[in-house]
Amino acid sequence: MASSNTIGSYLIERIYELGVRHIFGVPGDFVLGFDKLIEESPIELINTCDEQGAGYAADAYARLNGLGVVCITYCVGGLKVANTTAQAYAEKSPVLVISGSPGISERLKNPLLHHKVRNFDTQYRVFQELTVASAVLDNPNTACQEIERVLDAINRYKLPGYIELPRDQINAIAPSRGSIFSCPHISNSNILAEAIEEATALINRSQHPIILAGVEIHRFGLQEELLQLVEKTNIPVAETLMGKSVINELHPNYIGLYGGAMGNEYTRSQVESSDCLIMLGTFLTDINLGIFTANLNPKNSIYVTSEKTSIQFHNYEDIELVDAVRGLLKANIQRREITTSNPVKIPPAFSPVKDKAITVKRLFQRINSFLNNNELIVVADVGDALFAGADLFIHGRSRFMATAYYASLGFAVPASIGLQSANPNVRPLVLVGDGAFQMTGMELSTIARYHLNPIIILLNNNGYGTERPICDGKFNDILPWHYHLVPKVLGNGLGFDIHTEDELEEALVQSQAHLNSFCLLEVHLDSQDISPALKRLGDALSKKIK
Repeated sequence: MASSNTIGSYLIERIYELGVRHIFGVPGDFVLGFDKLIEESPIELINTCDEQGAGYAADAYARLNGLGVVCITYCVGGLKVANTTAQAYAEKSPVLVISGSPGISERLKNPLLHHKVRNFDTQYRVFQELTVASAVLDNPNTACQEIERVLDAINRYKLPGYIELPRDQINAIAPSRGSIFSCPHISNSNILAEAIEEATALINRSQHPIILAGVEIHRFGLQEELLQLVEKTNIPVAETLMGKSVINELHPNYIGLYGGAMGNEYTRSQVESSDCLIMLGTFLTDINLGIFTANLNPKNSIYVTSEKTSIQFHNYEDIELVDAVRGLLKANIQRREITTSNPVKIPPAFSPVKDKAITVKRLFQRINSFLNNNELIVVADVGDALFAGADLFIHGRSRFMATAYYASLGFAVPASIGLQSANPNVRPLVLVGDGAFQMTGMELSTIARYHLNPIIILLNNNGYGTERPICDGKFNDILPWHYHLVPKVLGNGLGFDIHTEDELEEALVQSQAHLNSFCLLEVHLDSQDISPALKRLGDALSKKIK
């Protein structure tokens, strides 16, 4: 891509160099000039139905690609992606938010321009709280350097950043290009060496070490290093819900997903009885910890994230996660005889029972069987789609993705747009409840427009099924839709109305073969039918609010 000396073209050039090939957004008058530049560039601009859908798509794209970009107009668009940006911050997803805004020359005497809220910097101040770095490109002399500063922070911390581009600055000449940050982000070598020495000693004198891997292994691209560490040391490895699929679940050292009382008893006993728990890139969130039913002893723990490193009760500063993981890999950690074996086995083939009503348990047994024969990215929305999905068997080159910390409903359908844009060779398998679908299901229109083909399994249990075990009432009910008819409304895709196991079987067979458009499988479930994981979680939560 040719270099340019305008602010707008420089911004496009730099994100293209960082691997971005798609930008997600909704047009508006304050950003139309920039949208036109994108259209004329090698980057494809994907217009979604709603800004929130664009934000979720960019988030999913970032989780797979390393950087995602959402582009919207001022306030009415920008504030709509405040929620998706908050999610990206909470879950460490490197998303760049680009917002058009009123021109600097238009702001004289503080006119009451449309979309404005209080002051012209109101939106900027909101995003300062939601991002790791932010900038308003209101000075051509510094604009390029500000772009580099924001991009560097996004890349370093795997957190979202914000750039506001006044519309009269899009084609403004920038007299100098930015200096790309070439200084590597490295740990303090002395502190790192001391931490690795202490960690190595703790591991070597332990009898039952366990690695608990989390989501930051995904974010910082450390899957291969994790695998090498496991195979070099022969230490068993578990994963958290946010970190699911961080390691092939067929690996002989894999012992399951840990989630306190929410998870299976075998994995829980192995993790909680460990005399050296090596937590790598793991967020100690309430859901990851089974609503704080976990029993993890800090006296026996090595805890390493991008934000904190602690070994037993010792805290270490100035240590990068990447350096710490690679330091452990190089350390003289004794290889040991394996003391546990992978309890996770390939699920048996699913045999549907004719005319038998489908249940959550049987639905996910069939999905497991489906995953055995396909390379898919499973994206689960919040609700029983997520909790039941935790028991799915992810192996091979398949991957699992969910917002298991921020837990915003409506992520999965627009996320499939970002995932398939980032990797068109992998088909998304979307697991979504009816409540979540009613929030962002309109993005099926975007999916149809851009000829994408996810398989969407919609759990129709007549409302917010996650909430019912906690505290039930009419507030959990929603208007029933005929979801399987949505493809007819759009004139695109296949819809299936599923009540029984044999209907599910036929729908999955047809969906697997149908590659030309999306498939929407509406699976009717009893409103009181929930997954075992959700029941355990609901029991824990109900005790807290009564």
